[in-house]
Amino acid sequence: METIVNDAIPGEEGQACWLCSRALGTRIEWHHPVPKSRGGRETVPLHPICHRTLHATFTNAELARIAGNLEFLRQNPGIAGFLDWVAAKPPDFHAPTAGRKR
Repeated sequence: METIVNDAIPGEEGQACWLCSRALGTRIEWHHPVPKSRGGRETVPLHPICHRTLHATFTNAELARIAGNLEFLRQNPGIAGFLDWVAAKPPDFHAPTAGRKR
């Protein structure tokens, strides 16, 4: 997992999280919608909390089958609830992420 410090101005146009669509903050993690272990090359920017939530909700095998279908991900009940909850949080908001519920 690659974390970078965003040198762009938070909220700058075009700087949005792939999952929640909120403006990115000072920390950005790059996510492979199709995991690298499954041949994925494309990366998308995420808030660290969004990235951790994705990986706490889905296995790499599930992410490979979903193949980056953002609408499908957002319709998952766990992700949908997370998106509702995080929507009003500031870009650099952080909270512990619950482990995988399996």
